Amino acid sequence: MAKDLETALLRSFVTAVRAGSISRAATALGHTQPALSQQLRKLESAVGRPLLHRSPSGVSLTRAGEELLPYAERILSLSAQALTATGRALTGRCGVGLLEDLAAAQLPQALADLARLHPGATLEVLSLSGVTIREAYHAGRVQLVLDEATDLPAPPRWTVRRPLVWAVGQGVDPAADPLPVVLFTGTCAWRTSVVETLD
Repeated sequence: MAKDLETALLRSFVTAVRAGSISRAATALGHTQPALSQQLRKLESAVGRPLLHRSPSGVSLTRAGEELLPYAERILSLSAQALTATGRALTGRCGVGLLEDLAAAQLPQALADLARLHPGATLEVLSLSGVTIREAYHAGRVQLVLDEATDLPAPPRWTVRRPLVWAVGQGVDPAADPLPVVLFTGTCAWRTSVVETLD
């Protein structure tokens, strides 16, 4: 059976390390010194190694304690972030420009979920050509572009490139001439790439 590290035990450990003393850590956490010592022993038992050197002058980390400390701090930080995020409602407005094929699949359900979870937030989704998306971006109506929009005023913060996938329906002869294909309108960059590749 898998072991779990309890956040309460990790908090006791991190507080003891930062305070440099079990008694000071117990005061900071509102525990008694014996209760905090018991929690530290429980954590050491879960890890299977001693985490602290104890002396009359205070505590210091063992090698295992040094290895555990950054993980403990990250776990406590993520726990605090999760509690904050789940209690925070999104508000405001955001405009998103994207291709029609991205908008047609799971987006309606995602928008319905967003509206239910965050009724104070407004998300405007514009399915436009690249030129029109660029104009909406410049006008401040769109803040997020899910498309290949060139000539933006600054480079994007991040981009994702996906391979072009060819799909053939059942019963279609790929050697047929002319070859029956489904394409976007003439302004679509993907149409140009497909036609050039076929040529």
